[in-house]
Amino acid sequence: MKKVLGLVLCLCMLVVSVSALAQAPAEQPSELLAEGYHLAASTVLDDLNIAYMPNYASLWSVVTGVRKGFFVDEGLNVHLVEFADGPTIIAAMESGSIDMGYIGPGAHKLCIQGRAKIFMLSQIGNADAVLVRRSRGINTYADLKGKKIGYASGTSSEMILQYALEEAGLTMDDIQPFEMEVSSLVTAMISGSIDACAAWSPNTGTIIASAPDDIYALCSNSTFANRSVSPASWIVLSSYYEGKEEIVQRFARALYRAMDYGSDPAHFDEVAGYVAEQCGVDKEVALAQVGDADWPDSATIVKGAQDGTIEGYYKVQQDAFINSGAVAEAVPVTDYVLFNVMIDAAK
Repeated sequence: MKKVLGLVLCLCMLVVSVSALAQAPAEQPSELLAEGYHLAASTVLDDLNIAYMPNYASLWSVVTGVRKGFFVDEGLNVHLVEFADGPTIIAAMESGSIDMGYIGPGAHKLCIQGRAKIFMLSQIGNADAVLVRRSRGINTYADLKGKKIGYASGTSSEMILQYALEEAGLTMDDIQPFEMEVSSLVTAMISGSIDACAAWSPNTGTIIASAPDDIYALCSNSTFANRSVSPASWIVLSSYYEGKEEIVQRFARALYRAMDYGSDPAHFDEVAGYVAEQCGVDKEVALAQVGDADWPDSATIVKGAQDGTIEGYYKVQQDAFINSGAVAEAVPVTDYVLFNVMIDAAK
């Protein structure tokens, strides 16, 4: 009888324990919360699919925000999704699979054409370059004539190639252009099947490292700083922003905190580690890309948004697109850049 009574008591205790577990609130990702921030037990995180490209410039702020818990602080659960280039990211946003994303300079022409809106400047870059082989007799811009040159259409790769050709009074008709996927550029250049290519970091570093005595950068973004700037940005579709402006603002607030952290040189090594892990490369590879831009903090962006500096960047960029024929006509920068988000996210 005592054994039976003991068994009954044990069963009762088990039922109570299971009931208590069922009624307990779902565990919050507290390990991702920054110090001093606490989510209420009832908080439900908004899921976001965020597009990036596998390099330091694309990831420096967003992956820091994920790892330091800044997005969770804003009630956002960020899922990072990798893409090869900006035009593909915009297409994915239009399909509904991506909520917001990062684009390099070349894809900004699609924003000018009305396909997406910029809500945050990421940085002004110097990551693009035209790489050439000395062994193919390329020592000047004029030597590009008649050469086999690979590029990625619609991206900053195409832009910098056009700038290089213009320096010698050449056009795409004067070379043997090969339109390629970004990964194919690397393979083709390393194998020697093309004479030159226009690419961006970290691919440029990989290509040069394959034959450092032969392959070199004929030019980079800084070469053309007198007539062009290369802003990289965070973008959103108008249709998404109009319905979820508050979520975009929360994302921007978290991004600012990440920028403030990641722009500090004392944190470059740590951020490079985050980037390396996300991209599946050695940290030294990511750390080598730290020089691809000047990484702004939130105060720099807010001031630039208020005093017209950032609008000036985008205007110079638009003029360059128009001069190259990539954009048909000028439109007000405020038609496609949401300066209010840059300013309000800091409040």
